This record gives sequence, C-alpha cells and structure tokens, in this order.
Amino acid sequence: MGIGSNCQPRTNLKIGAVELANRFHLLATSSVYRNKAFGFEGADFLNAVVCVESEMSPGDIYQQLEEIHTLAGRQRGSDAFLSRTLDIDLLLYDGLIIDSPPIRVPRSDVLDYSFVLGPLAEIAPDYIHPISRKTIAWHWSSFDVDAHPLVRVNLIL
Repeated sequence: MGIGSNCQPRTNLKIGAVELANRFHLLATSSVYRNKAFGFEGADFLNAVVCVESEMSPGDIYQQLEEIHTLAGRQRGSDAFLSRTLDIDLLLYDGLIIDSPPIRVPRSDVLDYSFVLGPLAEIAPDYIHPISRKTIAWHWSSFDVDAHPLVRVNLIL
C-alpha cells in the first residue's frame, strides 16, 4: 500500500500507520520521502509504502482504507490532483490483476511515480510486477529519478 499526505503530513501519516497496524499485519514499512506535488500546485507530500499480510479480499481492504481516510478527515473530490490529508492506495495484491473500479491493482502509480516506485523498491525489490513480469528493482533502476526527485525524511512510521 502507498501512503501519503501533504496536509499536516507528519500527523496524518502517523494516523494512517497506526490504523494500518491495527487492521493488518505489517510486514515492512519503507522510509518516508518528500516530493513535490505532482499535477497541481500544492505543499510537498510525504510518502511511504507499507507491505501488509491479510486474509481480506481486495474489496474488504478498500473499505478499511476508506474508513482510515475518513478518520483522517479526507474529503473526496472529483479531481485526482488535490491536496490530501491522507491517501492510502492498494498498489499490489498477491500478484493479481484487477480492473474493477474502484479497485485497480496493480495501480499504474506503481510504475509512474518515484514516490511509489522508490519506496516499493526499498522494501520489495524482488517482487515481480504482475503485468510487466519484471522486478520492482528493475523498474526502479530504469526510472528517471532526476525528473521526479525524492528526499528521504527523518520520520519513522
């Protein structure tokens, strides 16, 4: 799962991390990274990736994530490029390919944005992307990091 915020991000990422730990078995958490807002003018985001183990279906996980968003005061808008109190996305799920809105895994974000791919490569470099059939480490090594720079932040989730 990807987790990010640009509205009181330290506070909201902590809320998200605690709620994820309460609802799922956390296996790994990446470092936290700062990056510029992408697609709109706004405060910088803090982002990380977490790996969880769960017996829940993707639909049930989605519902849990929506409950966490509500706890953090997230307001849903029609524009994908907005500031967010908290955004948690199911990025990958056990190698499955699901395209049944609102659930889409793997999320395109995985390969499109450094703030997802970089932290994912940190905690799951050998994971095979279910569509490309290449490792996350391979994708990260091929990514144009200069176009989407990340800065590691001293924050532990």
